[in-house]
Amino acid sequence: MARIKPLPADANPELKDTFQTYLHHLGYMPNTVLILQHRPKVVKALAQMASAVWDRETSEVNLGFKRLVAYMASRTHGCNYSMAHAAEAAHRLGASDAKIEAVIDYKTSTLFTDAERVALDFAVAAASQPNAVTDELFERLKKHWSDSQIVELTVAVALNGFLNRWNDTMAPALEAEPIAFGEKHLKRHGWKIGKHRPGKS
Repeated sequence: MARIKPLPADANPELKDTFQTYLHHLGYMPNTVLILQHRPKVVKALAQMASAVWDRETSEVNLGFKRLVAYMASRTHGCNYSMAHAAEAAHRLGASDAKIEAVIDYKTSTLFTDAERVALDFAVAAASQPNAVTDELFERLKKHWSDSQIVELTVAVALNGFLNRWNDTMAPALEAEPIAFGEKHLKRHGWKIGKHRPGKS
C-alpha cells in the first residue's frame, strides 16, 4: 500500500499536458506520478527529464536496450516497481521476450553482444552502493560506445536511481500493465508482486 495516497489524475489541471508525456512513454498513468503531483513542479521537471532520456529522435542508443540498462540498474538497486516498468517499456520499444527474460544471464547469453554486455556491466556497477564503476570498466565501455552514448547510458541509470529511491520509499501500487508483464516474464529474476524487493519478503 502506498505510504502517501495518490491524488486523482485531475487534481492539478495544469498538469494535464504534462501527463501526456507519461502516457506517451508508458501507455498508462503511473501511480508514482499521481503521488508526486503533491509537488506539481517536480512532476513537470521529471517529465522533461524523462522526455530527454527516452527521446526517440535523438537517442544514439537503441531505446529497447536502453530500457534494459535501466532494468538492470533497478534490479541492482532492488526496486520491484521500477523493474516492472523498465522491462515492460523495453518490450514496447522492441526488446524481445527472450532477451528480456535472459537479461539476468547477459554475461553468457548469446542474445547479447559484447557491446551490450559491457553496457550492462556498467549499469550494474553504476547502480551499486557504493558505486562500483572502475577506470578499467570505463575503458572497456569506451571500446564499444562513444562518449555521447556513454553519457546517454549513464543518464538512464541515474534517472532510474532517483526513481528507485522514490518508489521504494513511497511504495506506490504497481499498475495492471507492468504487473501482468512481470508475472509472465520476470519471475525467474526474483521479481514478485507484493514483495518490497526482488527475492526478499
